[in-house]
Order: sequence, then structure tokens, then C-alpha cells
Amino acid sequence: MINFHKDHKSLVNTSLSVFAGLSILIAVVPAYQMQKTQPLPSMQPMTEAQVKGLDRYISEGCVACHTQQVRNIEMDKVWGGRPSVPSDYYYSKKRMDVWRQSPSILGSERTGPDLTNVGKRQAGREWHLLHLYNPRSVVKESVMPGYPWLFTEKSEKEVTDKDVVVPVPAKFLRNSTRKIVASKEVLDLVEYLVSLKQPDMEAVYDFIPALKKDKPAAAGGTPAGLPDGSVLYSNTCAACHQADGKGLPGAFPPLAGSPIVNDASPETLIRIILQGYDARAEYGVMAPFADMLSDEEIAAIATHERSSWGNKAPAVTPEEVKKVREYIQTLNQ
Repeated sequence: MINFHKDHKSLVNTSLSVFAGLSILIAVVPAYQMQKTQPLPSMQPMTEAQVKGLDRYISEGCVACHTQQVRNIEMDKVWGGRPSVPSDYYYSKKRMDVWRQSPSILGSERTGPDLTNVGKRQAGREWHLLHLYNPRSVVKESVMPGYPWLFTEKSEKEVTDKDVVVPVPAKFLRNSTRKIVASKEVLDLVEYLVSLKQPDMEAVYDFIPALKKDKPAAAGGTPAGLPDGSVLYSNTCAACHQADGKGLPGAFPPLAGSPIVNDASPETLIRIILQGYDARAEYGVMAPFADMLSDEEIAAIATHERSSWGNKAPAVTPEEVKKVREYIQTLNQ
């Protein structure tokens, strides 16, 4: 047995080993897994101007006072329609260069408002230019500093057709005879700000209200007499979990190889389908299907998931679904 009280060398080596192991487990492994994140279907790649604007956003220290993260709590609903997921940051997580990791835009302080959805809340480029030149020109109570160095002053004769003149009120001008012209840097920054619109995930649920009316039935059904689980899966689940069951990294979990899907007992899978799921921050919120699907339909979907993409778990019966549904109803009474 090692005596750490006297064997200082062993103590140091053991401490270093534990530190290295924890660093790999807590930092390196999650960082590696995050590299597999994929963009949401509704997302568009950032333009060259928006990428330059992001660089300017970082260099001007905007991250010190503004967050870009919507948490799954009531007070954050004002900043976005849903909690943020890793896929939201797909196009802003690129490395700056070989030596520098992508800048953190999540932020940790809201001295100013969260900017996750600022492109929808405030889409006017002119407003952003005025706000950046002197925030008090558009928000009287603002404590945000101005960024006049991102603008130039020109006389009436010096202004050309290519210049973007900012209509700054006279009381905010140092010289009322001069015009304030936006630089290329601040125009890029504004392009980035107006592009900040929380990607829509509601589209993947558009089919739900009409699910029961529009679902096609399988010819002859399955051997168990259930509806066609593959068709129901395509109409109900594939938009998120994908047709191949691999999900979308950073947004929707995979079903292929899932221990929950392959569990000998289907209870957890049935409960998730009935109640929805919102327990893992790295994935989007799953809507509940208890009021949208019958016991037979849920059994057919679960059976399809448990027998596809290499999954080999026993079939699910409507009776099993009914039992779980009744149990949930009892808990909610």
C-alpha cells in the first residue's frame, strides 16, 4: 500500500493521473462528441459578411455583456421560443485558426439582453447602426457604451453614393455639420446581428395536428394486426429522428442502437412517446403524443423502432401501451 504521507513522489504522480483522467472525462471527451453536431434543417450557412461580423462581435467584447443562450426556464421565454440546443451554434463553432478554438458566444452575464433572437426582435439595420454609434439615441436608459470608432465623419461633399449614412440625431453629434458614415466593419457586425434568429424547429411538428386524419394505413396491416409502424414512423418521427433512425447530432437523439429502444422492457420507450421528453439539454424538446396517437399506433411505432436499423427487441402490444397510459393517468390524478 502506498503511504502518501511519506512517499511524496507517489502522491504527486497519483494527483497528476487523477487530474489528467478527470480532464479527459470532463473536457476532452465531451468536446470530441460535440464535433459531431449537425445543423438544423432550417439553418442557413453564414455569409462571408456575417462571419466577419461574428469576429468583430468577439473582438469588441460584446460577449462580456450579452448572452446567446435560451435556458429551459420560464424567465428565458422572452429570449426565444425554445431552449437552445448544440445545433444552434453549428456555424459559429468553427476554429478561428490552428491555435485558437472557436470563440464562446454563449456568454455568462446579461448586463444587456440576450441576442439569440435579436434578428427577429429587431430586424432593422438602421436601428442597429444607431444603437452601435450611440445606444442612448434609440434606448434612453441604455448603459451600453457606444462604438464611434466603427464610424467615420464626413462632410456633405465627401459623402458618396456608396456610403451608408447613419441618421444620428443632432444632439448626439459632436459636429452637427458632419455626416456619420458606417464602416465596412460595423456593417458586417450588423449583418451578423440581424442574422441571429433562433432556427425554427416547429416545422418538424407541423404534421401532428392532422396526424390522425392523414395517416395512411398499411395494406393488410402487420402480422399482429397493428397499423403499419414504418408509415406511422415516417409521418410522426422521421422528421426529427431521421428515416435511418440516426437522429440529428446536437438536436435529436438516435434510435438506432439506443439502449432505451432495445431494452427488454418497453415501458420507458412507451412513456417517452406518451409524455414527451425534455431531460437532456443537448437535445431538443420532444412533444407528447398521448393525445395524438392511439394505443395501437404507439405499439406499431415502438415495434418498428425496436426491430429496425439493427435493433432487435421484442414487439410491443397495445395492451402494454394501455397499461402504461393508465398508470400515467393515475399519477396525474
